Amino acid sequence: MAAKSTNRRLFIAIGILVVLVGLCVYFYFDPSDSAFFPKCAFFSMTGYKCPGCGSQRAIHAMLHGDALGAIRYNAMLLPAIPVVVLLFVAEFNRERWPRFYSKVNSRWMIWGCFIMVTAWWIGRNIADW
Repeated sequence: MAAKSTNRRLFIAIGILVVLVGLCVYFYFDPSDSAFFPKCAFFSMTGYKCPGCGSQRAIHAMLHGDALGAIRYNAMLLPAIPVVVLLFVAEFNRERWPRFYSKVNSRWMIWGCFIMVTAWWIGRNIADW
């Protein structure tokens, strides 16, 4: 039991470190001007924006306090961040809070996210946002 708890804590610590390093990279380097950041393969092949297009630039804008710029790059990123955090909290506390985990991973939540992402994907290409 202790080994499992230690491994879990180590995994969480490494995950937090990776996120912090990633945020530092996005803070100091602008994805619009840097060849280091990957370009969207879906957009390159089709000319249509995927649901994640603009997320790298939006993260850079948010880290510099430009919320409107972030929304212009990808308006779905701001509401997606709390949902992703909620999913991680539910996953890492699955045994401690089983009811919370089952509600967060319910069929309604999954379908709701799927419908919102699909609507965003279609809408941003129709409206050319």
